[in-house]
Amino acid sequence: MDLPVINSKSKTSVSDVIFKQPVNDELITQLVNSFVANSHQGTKAQKNRSDVRGGGKKPWRQKGTGRARAGTIRSPIWRGGGVTFAARSKSANPKKINKKMYKSAMRSIFSSLAEDNKISLTKEISIPNPKTKELLEVLKKIDFNKGLIIVSEMNSNLELASRNIPHIEIIDSKFIDPIKLLRHNSILISEDSLPKLEELFV
Repeated sequence: MDLPVINSKSKTSVSDVIFKQPVNDELITQLVNSFVANSHQGTKAQKNRSDVRGGGKKPWRQKGTGRARAGTIRSPIWRGGGVTFAARSKSANPKKINKKMYKSAMRSIFSSLAEDNKISLTKEISIPNPKTKELLEVLKKIDFNKGLIIVSEMNSNLELASRNIPHIEIIDSKFIDPIKLLRHNSILISEDSLPKLEELFV
């Protein structure tokens, strides 16, 4: 399969194994759902009476005060007390997807993006200094101002220079995930990262 080179009329031949495969929408959905579920920390929860801080001392003596007996100020019927049936997060349960399915789903995503003409190629992107101005000049030359850029290796210069540029996200080819791929309408892949993509997803 051939993919277009950005800001040029030429095309570069790429692996059909990654960029020209049948698109399996169900498998892509399964991968995205598992990725989102596994990214949750699972720490969100309400506090019951044992989780609320304080309340160790009995507020007043058991008898003789005329008031109802109370054992702790953190009782659910007290203001500031714990919740009677405290809700617990259910997102901590990981959803497993095996390697074979993961690779197949990622190939489907790349193939779908290539089919929709959302992927283009470029030569290696590099800057000598960690300066936003220098990176903007490089992006202006290739006429790319919005989307995801996949590079062979993310160095500190690119990382620091790209932080202040809105609508531009640069990622190392080793750390690609389905959410980043599907979030952007334009994806620019450096040609030197193509062999690494083959290693990861074939």
